[in-house]
Amino acid sequence: MTALRRILFAAFVLGLGLSITLSETALALLTLLWLWTLRTPHARAAALWPLLPPVLAFSSVTVLSALASGFPGSSLAAAKGLLLVAALYVTADFLHGPKEADCFLWALALVMAAAAAVGLLQVSLCPTSTAPELSPRWLYHRCDRARAFFSIYMTLAGILTMVLLATLPRVLPGRAFRAWALPPWLISLAALIATFTRGAWAGFAAGALALLPTARPRTRWIIVAGLVVVVAALLAMPYQVRVRFLTLNELRHRVLTMADPHEAGVTERLYMWRSGLAMWREHPLLGVGPGGVKREYANYALPEAVKKRTGHVHNTPLQILVERGIVGLSAWLWIFGAFYVRAIGLLRRLPPEAAQERALVVGS
Repeated sequence: MTALRRILFAAFVLGLGLSITLSETALALLTLLWLWTLRTPHARAAALWPLLPPVLAFSSVTVLSALASGFPGSSLAAAKGLLLVAALYVTADFLHGPKEADCFLWALALVMAAAAAVGLLQVSLCPTSTAPELSPRWLYHRCDRARAFFSIYMTLAGILTMVLLATLPRVLPGRAFRAWALPPWLISLAALIATFTRGAWAGFAAGALALLPTARPRTRWIIVAGLVVVVAALLAMPYQVRVRFLTLNELRHRVLTMADPHEAGVTERLYMWRSGLAMWREHPLLGVGPGGVKREYANYALPEAVKKRTGHVHNTPLQILVERGIVGLSAWLWIFGAFYVRAIGLLRRLPPEAAQERALVVGS
Protein backbone atom coordinates (compact mmCIF):
# COMPACT_ATOMS: atom_id res chain seq x y z
CA MET A 1 0.00 0.00 0.00
CA THR A 2 2.83 2.41 0.88
CA ALA A 3 4.64 1.78 -2.41
CA LEU A 4 1.42 2.34 -4.35
CA ARG A 5 0.81 5.62 -2.55
CA ARG A 6 4.32 6.80 -3.37
CA ILE A 7 3.85 5.99 -7.05
CA LEU A 8 0.50 7.76 -7.15
CA PHE A 9 1.84 10.78 -5.30
CA ALA A 10 4.75 11.02 -7.73
CA ALA A 11 2.24 10.87 -10.60
CA PHE A 12 0.21 13.60 -8.90
CA VAL A 13 3.24 15.90 -8.67
CA LEU A 14 4.34 15.12 -12.22
CA GLY A 15 0.84 15.78 -13.52
CA LEU A 16 0.70 19.22 -11.90
CA GLY A 17 3.24 20.37 -14.46
CA LEU A 18 2.68 18.05 -17.40
CA SER A 19 -0.91 16.78 -17.46
CA ILE A 20 -3.99 17.89 -15.55
CA THR A 21 -5.65 14.57 -16.43
CA LEU A 22 -2.77 12.60 -14.91
CA SER A 23 -2.79 14.78 -11.81
CA GLU A 24 -6.56 14.52 -11.30
CA THR A 25 -6.54 10.76 -11.83
CA ALA A 26 -3.70 10.27 -9.35
CA LEU A 27 -5.43 12.56 -6.85
CA ALA A 28 -8.68 10.61 -7.15
CA LEU A 29 -6.89 7.31 -6.48
CA LEU A 30 -4.91 8.82 -3.60
CA THR A 31 -8.14 10.11 -2.10
CA LEU A 32 -9.73 6.66 -2.28
CA LEU A 33 -6.69 5.10 -0.60
CA TRP A 34 -6.72 7.79 2.07
CA LEU A 35 -10.41 7.24 2.78
CA TRP A 36 -9.77 3.50 2.99
CA THR A 37 -7.10 4.03 5.64
CA LEU A 38 -9.54 6.12 7.70
CA ARG A 39 -11.70 3.06 8.31
CA THR A 40 -9.71 2.30 11.50
CA PRO A 41 -10.08 4.39 14.69
CA HIS A 42 -6.29 4.69 15.02
CA ALA A 43 -5.96 6.19 11.53
CA ARG A 44 -8.79 8.62 12.15
CA ALA A 45 -7.21 9.73 15.42
CA ALA A 46 -3.84 10.29 13.73
CA ALA A 47 -5.25 12.09 10.68
CA LEU A 48 -4.43 15.75 10.12
CA TRP A 49 -7.29 18.13 9.34
CA PRO A 50 -5.79 21.59 8.69
CA LEU A 51 -8.27 24.45 8.22
CA LEU A 52 -11.19 22.06 8.56
CA PRO A 53 -13.84 24.49 9.98
CA PRO A 54 -13.52 27.15 7.23
CA VAL A 55 -13.13 24.52 4.51
CA LEU A 56 -16.31 22.79 5.68
CA ALA A 57 -18.09 26.13 5.86
CA PHE A 58 -17.12 27.08 2.30
CA SER A 59 -18.03 23.63 0.99
CA SER A 60 -21.41 23.73 2.72
CA VAL A 61 -22.21 27.20 1.38
CA THR A 62 -21.23 26.07 -2.12
CA VAL A 63 -23.63 23.12 -2.01
CA LEU A 64 -26.39 25.26 -0.49
CA SER A 65 -25.88 27.91 -3.16
CA ALA A 66 -26.10 25.26 -5.88
CA LEU A 67 -29.34 23.84 -4.47
CA ALA A 68 -30.89 27.32 -4.19
CA SER A 69 -29.79 28.49 -7.64
CA GLY A 70 -32.79 27.17 -9.54
CA PHE A 71 -30.44 24.95 -11.53
CA PRO A 72 -29.29 22.42 -8.90
CA GLY A 73 -28.07 19.79 -11.36
CA SER A 74 -25.79 21.99 -13.44
CA SER A 75 -24.68 24.00 -10.39
CA LEU A 76 -23.65 20.90 -8.45
CA ALA A 77 -21.76 19.69 -11.53
CA ALA A 78 -20.01 23.07 -11.74
CA ALA A 79 -19.05 22.74 -8.06
CA LYS A 80 -16.87 19.69 -8.78
CA GLY A 81 -13.84 21.86 -8.03
CA LEU A 82 -14.61 21.23 -4.36
CA LEU A 83 -13.16 17.77 -4.84
CA LEU A 84 -9.74 19.43 -5.10
CA VAL A 85 -9.99 20.07 -1.36
CA ALA A 86 -8.90 16.45 -1.08
CA ALA A 87 -5.45 17.53 -2.32
CA LEU A 88 -4.89 19.43 0.94
CA TYR A 89 -5.68 16.48 3.19
CA VAL A 90 -4.06 13.83 0.99
CA THR A 91 -0.84 15.87 0.91
CA ALA A 92 -0.94 16.52 4.67
CA ASP A 93 -1.42 12.79 5.25
CA PHE A 94 1.39 11.79 2.89
CA LEU A 95 4.10 14.18 4.08
CA HIS A 96 5.64 13.54 7.48
CA GLY A 97 7.76 16.42 8.70
CA PRO A 98 9.62 19.33 7.11
CA LYS A 99 12.14 17.17 5.25
CA GLU A 100 9.47 15.38 3.22
CA ALA A 101 7.60 18.65 2.69
CA ASP A 102 10.79 20.22 1.36
CA CYS A 103 11.37 17.31 -1.03
CA PHE A 104 7.80 17.58 -2.29
CA LEU A 105 8.16 21.30 -2.89
CA TRP A 106 11.38 20.97 -4.85
CA ALA A 107 10.10 18.04 -6.88
CA LEU A 108 7.17 20.23 -7.87
CA ALA A 109 9.52 23.14 -8.58
CA LEU A 110 11.65 21.03 -10.93
CA VAL A 111 8.58 19.68 -12.73
CA MET A 112 7.32 23.22 -13.22
CA ALA A 113 10.75 24.36 -14.42
CA ALA A 114 10.56 21.69 -17.12
CA ALA A 115 7.10 22.91 -18.10
CA ALA A 116 8.40 26.48 -18.03
CA ALA A 117 11.21 25.57 -20.42
CA VAL A 118 8.63 24.16 -22.85
CA GLY A 119 6.61 27.36 -22.52
CA LEU A 120 9.65 29.49 -23.31
CA LEU A 121 10.38 27.28 -26.32
CA GLN A 122 6.81 27.80 -27.54
CA VAL A 123 7.06 31.57 -27.42
CA SER A 124 10.59 31.73 -28.81
CA LEU A 125 9.87 29.53 -31.85
CA CYS A 126 6.26 30.58 -32.42
CA PRO A 127 5.78 31.07 -36.18
CA THR A 128 4.26 34.22 -37.61
CA SER A 129 0.72 34.22 -38.98
CA THR A 130 2.04 33.86 -42.54
CA ALA A 131 4.48 31.04 -41.78
CA PRO A 132 3.50 27.40 -42.41
CA GLU A 133 2.23 25.48 -39.38
CA LEU A 134 4.96 23.60 -37.54
CA SER A 135 4.92 20.24 -35.80
CA PRO A 136 4.13 19.05 -33.22
CA ARG A 137 0.84 20.94 -33.33
CA TRP A 138 0.26 20.85 -29.55
CA LEU A 139 3.50 22.79 -29.08
CA TYR A 140 2.94 25.53 -31.62
CA HIS A 141 -0.84 25.86 -31.51
CA ARG A 142 -1.71 29.17 -29.81
CA CYS A 143 1.94 29.74 -28.98
CA ASP A 144 1.91 33.54 -28.75
CA ARG A 145 1.73 33.17 -24.95
CA ALA A 146 3.57 30.49 -22.97
CA ARG A 147 1.20 27.71 -21.88
CA ALA A 148 3.48 24.61 -21.95
CA PHE A 149 1.35 21.46 -21.67
CA PHE A 150 -1.79 23.25 -20.52
CA SER A 151 -4.70 24.31 -22.70
CA ILE A 152 -4.46 27.94 -21.62
CA TYR A 153 -1.67 30.25 -20.49
CA MET A 154 -3.51 31.32 -17.32
CA THR A 155 -3.20 27.83 -15.85
CA LEU A 156 0.56 27.84 -16.34
CA ALA A 157 0.79 31.37 -14.94
CA GLY A 158 -1.20 30.48 -11.82
CA ILE A 159 0.79 27.38 -10.94
CA LEU A 160 4.13 29.08 -11.68
CA THR A 161 3.20 32.00 -9.42
CA MET A 162 2.48 29.71 -6.47
CA VAL A 163 5.61 27.60 -6.96
CA LEU A 164 7.87 30.62 -7.47
CA LEU A 165 6.63 32.25 -4.27
CA ALA A 166 6.81 29.00 -2.30
CA THR A 167 10.47 28.55 -3.27
CA LEU A 168 11.50 32.22 -3.18
CA PRO A 169 12.96 31.99 0.37
CA ARG A 170 15.37 29.30 -0.89
CA VAL A 171 16.88 31.49 -3.63
CA LEU A 172 17.43 34.53 -1.41
CA PRO A 173 20.57 35.04 0.72
CA GLY A 174 20.32 33.39 4.11
CA ARG A 175 20.56 30.08 5.90
CA ALA A 176 17.97 28.49 3.62
CA PHE A 177 19.72 29.50 0.37
CA ARG A 178 20.34 26.76 -2.21
CA ALA A 179 22.52 27.69 -5.17
CA TRP A 180 21.33 24.80 -7.33
CA ALA A 181 17.74 26.01 -7.03
CA LEU A 182 18.43 29.36 -8.68
CA PRO A 183 18.61 28.27 -12.39
CA PRO A 184 15.26 26.38 -12.42
CA TRP A 185 13.70 29.21 -10.43
CA LEU A 186 14.83 31.80 -12.99
CA ILE A 187 13.56 29.63 -15.86
CA SER A 188 10.16 29.49 -14.18
CA LEU A 189 10.20 33.26 -13.64
CA ALA A 190 10.99 33.85 -17.31
CA ALA A 191 8.09 31.60 -18.32
CA LEU A 192 5.75 33.46 -15.97
CA ILE A 193 6.69 36.68 -17.74
CA ALA A 194 6.17 34.99 -21.12
CA THR A 195 2.58 34.07 -20.25
CA PHE A 196 1.75 37.80 -20.56
CA THR A 197 -0.71 37.32 -17.69
CA ARG A 198 -0.77 40.65 -15.87
CA GLY A 199 -2.86 39.36 -12.99
CA ALA A 200 -0.24 36.68 -12.28
CA TRP A 201 2.53 39.28 -12.53
CA ALA A 202 0.75 41.44 -9.96
CA GLY A 203 0.15 38.41 -7.75
CA PHE A 204 3.82 37.44 -7.85
CA ALA A 205 4.93 40.99 -7.04
CA ALA A 206 2.47 41.21 -4.14
CA GLY A 207 3.60 37.84 -2.81
CA ALA A 208 7.26 38.79 -3.04
CA LEU A 209 6.63 42.07 -1.22
CA ALA A 210 4.71 40.16 1.47
CA LEU A 211 8.01 38.49 2.40
CA LEU A 212 9.55 41.83 3.39
CA PRO A 213 8.44 41.81 7.07
CA THR A 214 10.09 38.41 7.61
CA ALA A 215 13.27 39.13 5.63
CA ARG A 216 16.59 40.57 6.71
CA PRO A 217 17.39 44.16 5.61
CA ARG A 218 19.75 43.01 2.85
CA THR A 219 17.20 40.51 1.55
CA ARG A 220 14.50 43.18 1.52
CA TRP A 221 16.62 45.34 -0.76
CA ILE A 222 17.25 42.38 -3.07
CA ILE A 223 13.51 41.65 -3.39
CA VAL A 224 12.58 45.26 -4.12
CA ALA A 225 15.55 45.84 -6.42
CA GLY A 226 14.84 42.63 -8.33
CA LEU A 227 11.25 43.66 -9.05
CA VAL A 228 12.32 47.16 -10.07
CA VAL A 229 15.08 45.88 -12.36
CA VAL A 230 12.77 43.48 -14.21
CA VAL A 231 10.14 46.16 -14.83
CA ALA A 232 12.72 48.82 -15.73
CA ALA A 233 14.49 46.48 -18.16
CA LEU A 234 11.26 45.79 -20.03
CA LEU A 235 10.35 49.47 -20.19
CA ALA A 236 13.79 50.79 -21.12
CA MET A 237 14.71 48.18 -23.72
CA PRO A 238 15.80 49.90 -26.97
CA TYR A 239 13.35 49.79 -29.85
CA GLN A 240 15.96 48.19 -32.12
CA VAL A 241 16.13 45.21 -29.77
CA ARG A 242 12.38 44.93 -29.28
CA VAL A 243 11.49 44.89 -32.97
CA ARG A 244 13.77 41.90 -33.49
CA PHE A 245 11.87 39.99 -30.85
CA LEU A 246 8.12 40.58 -31.07
CA THR A 247 7.68 38.93 -27.68
CA LEU A 248 9.74 41.65 -25.99
CA ASN A 249 7.74 44.35 -27.73
CA GLU A 250 4.49 42.81 -26.54
CA LEU A 251 5.87 42.42 -23.01
CA ARG A 252 6.67 46.12 -22.84
CA HIS A 253 3.20 46.98 -24.10
CA ARG A 254 1.56 44.74 -21.48
CA VAL A 255 3.55 46.36 -18.67
CA LEU A 256 2.81 49.90 -19.85
CA THR A 257 -0.93 49.28 -20.14
CA MET A 258 -1.47 47.41 -16.86
CA ALA A 259 -3.10 50.42 -15.19
CA ASP A 260 -4.43 52.14 -18.32
CA PRO A 261 -8.25 52.23 -18.02
CA HIS A 262 -8.56 52.87 -21.76
CA GLU A 263 -6.63 49.75 -22.81
CA ALA A 264 -8.99 47.24 -24.45
CA GLY A 265 -8.27 44.38 -22.04
CA VAL A 266 -8.56 46.57 -18.94
CA THR A 267 -11.77 48.17 -20.21
CA GLU A 268 -13.34 44.78 -20.88
CA ARG A 269 -12.52 43.63 -17.36
CA LEU A 270 -14.12 46.74 -15.89
CA TYR A 271 -17.26 45.91 -17.87
CA MET A 272 -17.16 42.35 -16.51
CA TRP A 273 -16.86 43.60 -12.93
CA ARG A 274 -19.82 45.95 -13.35
CA SER A 275 -21.91 43.12 -14.81
CA GLY A 276 -20.77 40.80 -12.02
CA LEU A 277 -21.83 43.29 -9.34
CA ALA A 278 -25.20 43.66 -11.04
CA MET A 279 -25.66 39.88 -10.87
CA TRP A 280 -24.70 39.81 -7.20
CA ARG A 281 -27.12 42.59 -6.22
CA GLU A 282 -30.01 40.39 -7.32
CA HIS A 283 -28.72 37.39 -5.31
CA PRO A 284 -26.78 38.94 -2.38
CA LEU A 285 -26.74 36.11 0.16
CA LEU A 286 -25.97 32.90 -1.75
CA GLY A 287 -25.25 34.22 -5.25
CA VAL A 288 -26.38 32.72 -8.54
CA GLY A 289 -24.83 29.33 -7.78
CA PRO A 290 -21.63 27.63 -9.04
CA GLY A 291 -21.39 28.00 -12.80
CA GLY A 292 -23.93 30.81 -12.68
CA VAL A 293 -21.68 33.37 -14.34
CA LYS A 294 -21.42 31.23 -17.46
CA ARG A 295 -25.17 30.62 -17.40
CA GLU A 296 -26.38 34.17 -16.64
CA TYR A 297 -23.69 36.57 -17.86
CA ALA A 298 -25.28 37.19 -21.28
CA ASN A 299 -28.30 38.71 -19.53
CA TYR A 300 -26.11 41.22 -17.68
CA ALA A 301 -23.44 42.03 -20.28
CA LEU A 302 -23.18 45.76 -20.90
CA PRO A 303 -24.12 47.00 -24.38
CA GLU A 304 -20.65 48.50 -24.86
CA ALA A 305 -18.87 45.26 -23.87
CA VAL A 306 -17.28 43.25 -26.66
CA LYS A 307 -17.52 39.97 -24.78
CA LYS A 308 -21.15 39.00 -24.25
CA ARG A 309 -20.49 35.58 -22.73
CA THR A 310 -17.93 34.42 -20.17
CA GLY A 311 -17.57 31.90 -17.40
CA HIS A 312 -15.32 34.05 -15.22
CA VAL A 313 -15.29 37.76 -14.40
CA HIS A 314 -11.46 37.85 -14.15
CA ASN A 315 -11.56 38.65 -10.44
CA THR A 316 -11.56 35.71 -8.04
CA PRO A 317 -13.14 37.39 -4.96
CA LEU A 318 -15.84 38.89 -7.18
CA GLN A 319 -16.42 35.50 -8.83
CA ILE A 320 -16.93 33.96 -5.39
CA LEU A 321 -19.26 36.81 -4.42
CA VAL A 322 -21.36 36.49 -7.58
CA GLU A 323 -21.70 32.70 -7.47
CA ARG A 324 -21.82 32.08 -3.70
CA GLY A 325 -22.96 35.42 -2.31
CA ILE A 326 -21.71 37.33 0.70
CA VAL A 327 -21.98 34.18 2.83
CA GLY A 328 -19.72 32.25 0.46
CA LEU A 329 -17.21 35.09 0.19
CA SER A 330 -17.06 35.32 3.99
CA ALA A 331 -16.33 31.59 4.25
CA TRP A 332 -13.69 31.88 1.52
CA LEU A 333 -11.98 34.76 3.34
CA TRP A 334 -12.16 32.74 6.57
CA ILE A 335 -9.99 30.06 4.94
CA PHE A 336 -7.26 32.58 4.18
CA GLY A 337 -7.59 34.34 7.52
CA ALA A 338 -7.30 31.06 9.43
CA PHE A 339 -4.32 30.03 7.31
CA TYR A 340 -2.39 33.24 7.93
CA VAL A 341 -3.15 33.25 11.65
CA ARG A 342 -1.81 29.70 11.90
CA ALA A 343 1.22 30.40 9.69
CA ILE A 344 2.21 33.57 11.55
CA GLY A 345 1.83 31.83 14.90
CA LEU A 346 3.99 28.94 13.72
CA LEU A 347 6.64 31.30 12.35
CA ARG A 348 6.87 33.13 15.66
CA ARG A 349 7.45 29.86 17.51
CA LEU A 350 10.23 28.67 15.20
CA PRO A 351 13.77 29.62 16.28
CA PRO A 352 16.03 31.48 13.80
CA GLU A 353 18.26 28.42 13.36
CA ALA A 354 15.31 26.36 12.01
CA ALA A 355 16.06 27.60 8.50
CA GLN A 356 14.33 24.80 6.60
CA GLU A 357 11.12 25.03 8.61
CA ARG A 358 11.02 28.84 8.45
CA ALA A 359 11.55 28.79 4.67
CA LEU A 360 8.61 26.40 4.27
CA VAL A 361 6.31 28.54 6.41
CA VAL A 362 7.35 31.85 4.83
CA GLY A 363 7.03 30.44 1.32
CA SER A 364 3.57 29.13 2.02
